Formats: sequence, C-alpha cells, structure tokens
Amino acid sequence: MHVRTGFTIAFDTFGPTPMNLLLNVRPERHGDLVTPEVITFDPPVRASQHVDGFGNVCTRIVAPGGRISMTADFTIADSGLPDEQAPEARQIPVQDLPDATLVYLLGSRYCDTDKLSATAWSLFGATPEGWARVQAIVDFAHERLRFDYQQADATRTAFDGYTQRVGVCRDFAHLAITLCRCMNIPARYATGYLGDIGVPKDPAPMDFSAWFEVYLEGPEGGRWYTFDARHNRPRIARIVMARGRDATDCALTTSFGTAYLAQFDVHTDEVSETEAAWARAA
Repeated sequence: MHVRTGFTIAFDTFGPTPMNLLLNVRPERHGDLVTPEVITFDPPVRASQHVDGFGNVCTRIVAPGGRISMTADFTIADSGLPDEQAPEARQIPVQDLPDATLVYLLGSRYCDTDKLSATAWSLFGATPEGWARVQAIVDFAHERLRFDYQQADATRTAFDGYTQRVGVCRDFAHLAITLCRCMNIPARYATGYLGDIGVPKDPAPMDFSAWFEVYLEGPEGGRWYTFDARHNRPRIARIVMARGRDATDCALTTSFGTAYLAQFDVHTDEVSETEAAWARAA
C-alpha cells in the first residue's frame, strides 16, 4: 500500500530563533519513500541535518523573525500489515539484555519510575512475564487515562497522568513506558504519522501520534515490538519519525527562544497505486 503524508507548521518568532526539528521519517524508512521527502521553508532559510544519538534525523535552522512556515508532502510505501503480535514473546532477564537497551530501563524526564515502582509491582507483579505482562500494562493505561486534547500539558509526567487520569497520546505512552520499566522491561517512546487507515475516520483534526516499543525475545530473538496504550489495538501504517527515552528526546520542534504556533496541519491518507505512480512521475 502507499500513504501520502506530510504537514504544514508555522511559527511566529520575535527575532532570530534557533530551532531543532525532528520532522523527517526515521532512516530505516528511507528505502520506502516513493517520492522525495523534502521540507521547504517560507521564507527560505539555511538548513543542516544530522542524525542524533537516538538515530533520528534532526534538522537545524534559525528562524529569521516573523512568521516561518515549514511544509512537506510525500508518498511512502508500507506493508499494509497491522502491528505485529507475538504473544509468545518472553521477558529477558536484565543481566542478559543487550547493552543498548539498558537506558530504556531507567527513569527519564517524563517517565518518573521512582514514583510508580511500588504501584507497578503491586498491579503487575503476579502477571505472567513477557508479552502478557506488557499487554496488562497497556490495558491498564488505556483504561486509567481519559483522552482529552484540550487538557494537553507539556509538563505532565507519567505519575501526573496516573494521578490526574487524563491526557493525550504522549501521556498514555509515558504511563505505559514507566510501568514497563518499573517491571524491568526496556521500553522506549516513539512518535510519527498514524492515519485513520483501516479504522473509522476520527472527526478531530489530524495530528502526529505517540506510541511505544518494548524489547522482548520473540521467535527470532530479541527485538522491539510496538504497543499503543491510547488505541490499544493493532494499527496499520505507522510511520516512525523519532524514537527516544520519552517526549524530551522526540520533540518534533524545539525552539531556543519564543515561538508561537500559528498553524498546524497534518495529513496521512492511503492512496491508490495509480496516484502513487503519478506522484512518482511528477
């Protein structure tokens, strides 16, 4: 299948403002691009790119002051398969985990494991280890929090979400990640495009989405598996843009100075083979 996706985001700034952007798809998906993924800026600015310590493509610019818009529109191929399910995947003892996964057992800015450790063990200590335990955590976070876009809070931690019982997709991810880490299961944050493909259309405006991944040992060895505490169901055509410890590492835009959001439009739609071929030829 093919997905046409992209965004238009605009900010108002008050003088030269450095910005870091994580608005590209992850390098692992570059081979799936049907058309080039190019971010254009209005007014034009110099942009440089590098891959950060988590493997995300980071674009650096200096907004000149006034309004700056950034736009992308591209088509990408996808398997069309839902998130993989591996109920037999087992939890790996901490001493046997790969070195690179250990950071995803620790507390982080939004994943305050120290405040939820006792709660996690009281809730999930008796659940079967592995996939079943992660699913129990996802079920709990899904039921514990009420989704409310109007109550988004950039400072809300996992413990805050647990006590306030409300949040947006990032809060669902942070709570589930934190509970997994408390149970010695490596868990990392992920964000990107997730359109209403294969599910009823959501009438709310399209947004980027957040979910999480855990490291378990499946039939082919240790690997990362996708879970989504907000939707709590396998979904089609996730297009990952960034991964990290939590939303701190995966902020899609970071400004080093005052920048007011003036426009935010995201689109993610399945397109036909014919439409994809026309886009490729354009």
